[in-house]
Amino acid sequence: MKDKKYIALYKAIKNKINHGEYKSGEKLPSKRIMANITGYSLITVENAYKMLIDEGYVKPVEKSGYFVAETHYIPTYTKAEQKSSLSLLSEDCEKGENDSFEYSVWSKTVRKVLSAKGRELFNRSPSEGCAVLRNAIAEYLLRYRGMYAEPSCIIIGSGAESLYESAVKIIGRDKIYGVENPCYSQITTVYEGLGITPVPLKMGHDGIEKDALSSADIDVLHVTPFHSYPSGVTASAPKRYEYLAWAEKRQGYIIEDDFDSEFFIPGNPIDSLYSMDNGGRVIYINTFSKSLSPSFRMGYMILPEKLLSRYGETIGKYSCTVPVLEQYTLAEFISSGSFERHLNKVRRKNSK
Repeated sequence: MKDKKYIALYKAIKNKINHGEYKSGEKLPSKRIMANITGYSLITVENAYKMLIDEGYVKPVEKSGYFVAETHYIPTYTKAEQKSSLSLLSEDCEKGENDSFEYSVWSKTVRKVLSAKGRELFNRSPSEGCAVLRNAIAEYLLRYRGMYAEPSCIIIGSGAESLYESAVKIIGRDKIYGVENPCYSQITTVYEGLGITPVPLKMGHDGIEKDALSSADIDVLHVTPFHSYPSGVTASAPKRYEYLAWAEKRQGYIIEDDFDSEFFIPGNPIDSLYSMDNGGRVIYINTFSKSLSPSFRMGYMILPEKLLSRYGETIGKYSCTVPVLEQYTLAEFISSGSFERHLNKVRRKNSK
């Protein structure tokens, strides 16, 4: 086994330098004398001195010996000793069991992907996300939601907050953003963190009140049409068309936050603003935090085709924030039908 005693000696000498026991410019004992003092071998002392020289604590002077480096950056400690133990943090992840999620199915999916893809999983993801996941999401939306979205318009991200920020970078920070009042607090937190003060728009029984929307001086409308939090309001079909008419008249954009929509009861979810839009004015955002688990930091954004070039100019140069293994696993989970079976199971449970 390689001798590690020189590391202990190196640390001991360094501590004496830091505590001022060996002062700046002071000559250290010769290697042979240091070996006699400490009981270490000559080679151990040589290795310790070499480390001190490499790190700038000690300066060798030919035919004179070894001296403590003259520097103002070496700290002088008081009698209070530097801590040598860590104060470890207590477990702070949220507690609670997700008894609807089939962990065994997910773990089998992970093993299947690892076996089938192997080293392919170590390739870098495109900035917009892996094609296999974007294809799987597009097929799922068409099959399960009746939403038509080209895979090329789907952008993968690490959750709603990350996607809110991406949408702002695409549309522009110079725009004026309107949000539901009340709304999910993290929406305003993200906007304020980007230096934007969102305009609150009063909510009525089926969405933002007409007068509040028509009189607001805004360029972008951020809404949660299905089951808005914390009001619980779901926008009616006429209200959704009202939002779209506002966007067309204003030449503005709508950020549609479709959180929780997979669990619409009874029947399939009502039409999304994205699927109702003919003018390319809606950016659709959804995540898997509610449908699977908050620990799945994966979501997606669907852009109108006319914003794809803007995406490339702004955030398209950054790396995708979701690991490749997780993307491939989720793609297989969706394509195999496991995701839809999971959703149906939860919906049946919620309807009881």
